[in-house]
Amino acid sequence: MPEHTDISGMAALTICEALMLAMNDYKILPEREILGILRDAADSHESATGSEAERAKHQAVAALINRIIAGGNSVRRR
Repeated sequence: MPEHTDISGMAALTICEALMLAMNDYKILPEREILGILRDAADSHESATGSEAERAKHQAVAALINRIIAGGNSVRRR
């Protein structure tokens, strides 16, 4: 089952990134708003509570989101 979860997560990430790019390209949301959404998502995971294993997962998710922000994957840098 973990493989299915990985595939679902990759599909969801790809779809969300495509939507963010389209929203920016069509001037629905400016780059600063998209980056704000990503920062909010990362902050939410960084401050998550739970067991040590749950917190570790949240920290990994936050780290991935922060890499997306740094890499510029969700906005086309002009």
